[in-house]
Amino acid sequence: MAFDATFWVAISFIIFLGILIYFKIPQKINELLTKMISDIKKEIDESEKLRGESKILLDNAQNKLDKVSEESKKILDIAKRESEALAVEMNDKFYKSSEIKKGLSQTKIKQMKEQAIKEIRDASINIAIESVKKIITTSIDKSKLDNIFHKNLEEAKKELKKINS
Repeated sequence: MAFDATFWVAISFIIFLGILIYFKIPQKINELLTKMISDIKKEIDESEKLRGESKILLDNAQNKLDKVSEESKKILDIAKRESEALAVEMNDKFYKSSEIKKGLSQTKIKQMKEQAIKEIRDASINIAIESVKKIITTSIDKSKLDNIFHKNLEEAKKELKKINS
């Protein structure tokens, strides 16, 4: 029987497969692939774990951000209310102060008016007294003046007796 090239290729292929099986190459390839698969599974598990942890951290950060946002809104609301109350208070104080100043001014004007009237009255009385003195001294003699004085004195006594009775 004549062996052609195809036969020898088939024999060499069978010998090659026998050598591979003898040196346990398929098992080693299988072990390598299994090890690679387990390493990939470990990396996937670790990445899922990291993903879960990062999600928890993200949720915590979001919660803190929400709390801080709420606190800042509360602080702004409180500050707004306090500023409005302060503005109202300052307005009230200004109004009361202006009312007090107005009252003081009116009182001072009234006092000044009364003082002016008193000064005018006093000046008028002084002028009248001086005028009467001049008139009396120039027009009436002393005996007539004494008679008028005694007459007025008697009339004043009678009036006082009427008032006391």
